[in-house]
Amino acid sequence: MKLTEICVKHPVFTVMLIAFLVTLGAFSYRGLAVDLFPKADPATVNVEVRLPGATPEEMITGVVLPLEDAISSVSGIDEISVYSTEGFAEITCTFVLERDIEGAAQDIREKVAAAINELPRDTLPPVITKQDPQSDPIMTLLVSGPMSRRELTEIADKQVRRAIQTVDGVGSVDLNGGQQRQIRVQLDAQKLTSHNFTVLDVRQALQRENIEAPGGRMINGPQELGLRTLGRVTSADQFSDVVVGTQGGIPIRVRDVAKVEDSAQELRTWSALFRKNEAPQDIVSIQVLRQSGVNTVKVADNVRSKVAELQSQLPPGVQLLVIHDISDFIKASVHSLIEHLILGSIFASLIVWLFMRNWRAVVIAAVAIPASVIATFTLMRGMDFSLNNMTLLALTLSVGIVIDDAIIVLENIFRFMEEKGKGPVQAAIEATREIGLAVMATTLSLIIIFLPIAFMTGYARKYVNSFGWTMAMAILVSLLVAFTLTPMMSSRLLRVNAAGETSHSGKLLLYVEDRYLKMLQ
Repeated sequence: MKLTEICVKHPVFTVMLIAFLVTLGAFSYRGLAVDLFPKADPATVNVEVRLPGATPEEMITGVVLPLEDAISSVSGIDEISVYSTEGFAEITCTFVLERDIEGAAQDIREKVAAAINELPRDTLPPVITKQDPQSDPIMTLLVSGPMSRRELTEIADKQVRRAIQTVDGVGSVDLNGGQQRQIRVQLDAQKLTSHNFTVLDVRQALQRENIEAPGGRMINGPQELGLRTLGRVTSADQFSDVVVGTQGGIPIRVRDVAKVEDSAQELRTWSALFRKNEAPQDIVSIQVLRQSGVNTVKVADNVRSKVAELQSQLPPGVQLLVIHDISDFIKASVHSLIEHLILGSIFASLIVWLFMRNWRAVVIAAVAIPASVIATFTLMRGMDFSLNNMTLLALTLSVGIVIDDAIIVLENIFRFMEEKGKGPVQAAIEATREIGLAVMATTLSLIIIFLPIAFMTGYARKYVNSFGWTMAMAILVSLLVAFTLTPMMSSRLLRVNAAGETSHSGKLLLYVEDRYLKMLQ
């Protein structure tokens, strides 16, 4: 083959060609996301809409139905589900597996925008979000300490959550079981009635006074100053001083008609830490969600580093405890498959040595394994595959296949040198040319077997698509290695001498050969 002849006569070109593929694969590997399994859930888009004060029935008839009529015309929708409560409704649109989530979300936005004019006047703008199937929390932390739940919430929110949000790859950080600060205004109905005020008057007064607004500009000669109105209320006493209205020229304040206290929100969610033989301890849980497409393991490691840094900055007695980390399971799974990958490569090389009894031949054949596997990472990065159980399984299974082409070519070169007395360079060129068509046919038949798996339809396609492409790419690269790097290395490294050092016809193989010939006779 012309390619083999060029590679044998120009070893630098051959090394640079394979080194280019390997280097590209090595850098692609660093950018691969790491997950347990490929993304397999269908595209899902959520539409959240609010109408303050509306009952669930009003939300359905006045808000949901007009939006449903508009959304139902989007192509590829498999199911529409609605969840409605007081003043709130959520429309979940699930698409068929083949539909891309970006295009689906864009179509939903266009339809919702066209239907906004049909909604009630006080309806807030709908919020449209893409639901990431892998948006489950990757890590859960607990904040505990010898203090009230409200104080723990302040620490978890102001110090821990804000610090973790700055970690590269973190999408959002949610608090559960917390109790935020809340100013409570407890109205006295009798006092309101005696002053001729209503609850609405008090609410409007609080909204009117508790505001911070721009105040325009003031020009003073060559200077121009920006003004703003500082009316933000920050304490319970300031709330008490807010003027509700006047009666007989006398201002009536909030404290005259209500009792104001600095308290905490009503506890709607509760988190506690139970230890054996100990009373339950109040805690605040923090759930960390990653950004879509990033390396889960890398994000989790960065969060753990940030947690270790934060621990020294928290008040005495406050502890951060990691109780759930999905990266532990991913690491264990990936480590197991990588271990099988390495062991498979070693055993495949040992089989070559067992039959050829030549360490030079083992090195030449074994080079095909890392070269093919590493170069495959480029395809995985280009097709947005992650390093998961399916792709690693494909690489593990391909170990025994990618070395086949190199062994066939190497064995024929060995035969030309041992039986025909050819020189290394001439043997490498002629032996590869002799079996080139057969090796190519064998490799393409393997590719034809695995590649159609990538084009399966239905739910299974989400899992086996990356498996089929990864296998096919690894086998294809092994064919290139067998026609370029293997002949070049054989012409430089392979040796046959009179002492029979490189002979693969040992006593055991001679015995097997003799018995086999007698059976044939």
